[in-house]
Order: sequence, then structure tokens, then C-alpha cells
Amino acid sequence: MPKEVIVRKTVEIPDNVKVIIDGKKVIVEGPKGRVERDFSYARSVRIYVDGKSVVVESYFAKRRLKALTHTIAAHIRNMIIGVTKGYRYKLKIIYAHFPVTVKVEGDKVIIENFLGEKAPRIAKIVGNVKVRVEKRDVIVEGVDIEEVGQTAANIERATKITGLDRRVFVDGIYIYEKGTAE
Repeated sequence: MPKEVIVRKTVEIPDNVKVIIDGKKVIVEGPKGRVERDFSYARSVRIYVDGKSVVVESYFAKRRLKALTHTIAAHIRNMIIGVTKGYRYKLKIIYAHFPVTVKVEGDKVIIENFLGEKAPRIAKIVGNVKVRVEKRDVIVEGVDIEEVGQTAANIERATKITGLDRRVFVDGIYIYEKGTAE
């Protein structure tokens, strides 16, 4: 028999945020936008709004179910931070010899002249994320932390060097700062 019968995590809702729970689907709306997420894979977890907080709870939770309860609460907390402050990742364009050109076209980031290559390298922008290039910085912003993080990872991954010594060829685009947009 587990020590704790009920595992309960509460996430406070700020005044300017609206949380709608439809079964296991959570929709968070705020001043910066709207994020929705489906937690239907978590059958043993209850999610409901109680006043000015979201409650995530499970009963007779063993280790794995307890971890899932805490994870869902953290996801909801990240959604609330996303619609109030937003998320921003900063990437630095590093090159030694060939000047790299980075452009944003539609839902793609195009990296030209990387290591003197003729063919451009392309990174996909995921979801509703804004990407802009300022001198030697690439700034990725959005309300969904997963979309922002995946877009930044796609840009970093597009400039991965294979077959050469990483200590000598340090060219690339690297994440150097993660945080909220405010």
C-alpha cells in the first residue's frame, strides 16, 4: 500500500489568463496567445479548475503515476508562462572563414554559404513561432515552449558538421540563451 493515497499538484492561474478544461484537453488563453494540449494518454490523472488554480491529482499513485501527475502540472505551468510572458531562445551564428547568411522565408530558416557550401541548409520552423535574425544572432520566440525549443534545435541541427574535427571547425549556429520573452 502506498504511503500517499492522493497525489495533488496545484498550479495558480493569474488574473489575465483563462484556462478551459474539456475532458483531458487543456486550453490556456492569455495576453500573448493561446496554447492547447491533449493529456488523454494520462487516463489515471484528474485535471480540473478549482477557483483560481488548476488541480492535477491521482489516486493510489505509485512511483510512475506520481511522476506523471507532477509532469502534467509542470506542462500546465509552462503553458501559463507561455501565454503571459512567452518564450525566447537566442542562437549565435559562429563562422571562421566563410561568412554565413541566414534568412527567414515562410516556415523555413535558410542558411547559405555554410563552410562555403553551394547548397543552402534548411531548418523547419515548427508551429506558430516567430524567428528573426539580428546581425549574428537568431532569435526564436513563441508561446509554446516545445515549438520554440524544437525550432531552435532544428536551426542548430541544420549546421551540424560531420566528418571534420569539431575542435578545428567550430562553425555553426548554437543556442546560447533560453528564457522568457520578458
